[in-house]
Amino acid sequence: MSTSARLREALVGRLTDEGTLTEAGWRGAAASVARELFTGAYFRPVTGSVPTGFRPVREGEPGWLEGVYSDATLITQLDGRIRPDDVTEAVVTGSPSSSSTLPSLVLRMWQQLDAEPGHQVLEVGTGTGYSTAIGAHRLGDANLTSIEYDPVVGGAAAVALEAAGFAPRLIVGDGLRGDPDGGRYDRLIATCAVRYIPLPWLHQVRPGGKILVTLSGWSYANALALLDVTNPGEATGRFLPGRTSFMIARPHDRPPRPALALLPGDERPSRIDPATLDDWTGGWIAQLAAPSAERLGAGAEQILWDVSTGSQARTAPDSPGGWTVVQRGPVRLWDRVEQAVQRWQAAGGPRQEGFGITVSAARQRVWLGAEDGPGWDLPI
Repeated sequence: MSTSARLREALVGRLTDEGTLTEAGWRGAAASVARELFTGAYFRPVTGSVPTGFRPVREGEPGWLEGVYSDATLITQLDGRIRPDDVTEAVVTGSPSSSSTLPSLVLRMWQQLDAEPGHQVLEVGTGTGYSTAIGAHRLGDANLTSIEYDPVVGGAAAVALEAAGFAPRLIVGDGLRGDPDGGRYDRLIATCAVRYIPLPWLHQVRPGGKILVTLSGWSYANALALLDVTNPGEATGRFLPGRTSFMIARPHDRPPRPALALLPGDERPSRIDPATLDDWTGGWIAQLAAPSAERLGAGAEQILWDVSTGSQARTAPDSPGGWTVVQRGPVRLWDRVEQAVQRWQAAGGPRQEGFGITVSAARQRVWLGAEDGPGWDLPI
């Protein structure tokens, strides 16, 4: 057995033992697809570096293959243009813009999608092509279409998929617009996050079909939703347990911003502990309440900044055991966040699986508990 096959077998065994891989068909796909064909080189974060530095790891270097078969996300592009093979320095900095998602999440999502051979599936976000290969192995090339926004990334994925022996239909374009040729899909899976559900998806997935997508925002809080398309342009669904995080789709990412200048404003006591926003669900609640704000800081010292309006909110500890908040601008960001967090806490502070979503052409609403419960509109 080759080193690659041995490492792949060990990874599949671990994921099976942990309960991630529960279906034989997806176990077979994971055991058959060689991940190194899609991650010939990748970036490894340098522990403790500020700002985060990234070291390129290339094929044949010590630890390269072991890294490929770790259950980890492998960064393959920085700043929308820098790939590991482009780098001559030992360490570079930048913002991750493309990656090969950790195998446990890829496989968990394919199983959650409930896709079967014979289903027509649209994948938004080809990336390296590893997830695409997993889907093509299980469902068949003819049943899978995958769209990639970045032409360089999409071209590399096409080469890797051919080398791995797969030939799904590949498109380079804006996946938020769906299939440019139209289509009638049974399932849609997104390997990027979005601020709201793109309306073309709701018309290209047939009624009775499913959409699996991560909702995020400009504070980069994430929640995975599984929606059932009920009518053309309409869907409803629930959020799923566990922590799922993806890079936000580039057309949905926040606009460039100037350097932050903290300005004076109106001060009052905070009615919630600002550290609540560091909780996975608490931060997501805050994002629902203030979807155009970016969140900075941590603990008692949180900063919310809405670039579109210039609104700001910042918190600080106050004695004894309280906090103050300073707000300025037309949007009272902390007022909105406080109200949302208090509603959530009054309901017992459920995790994200306690929430659902209803989508139509006019409105996209995330709700707590039941459809007529407290809710927040997404910024469509």
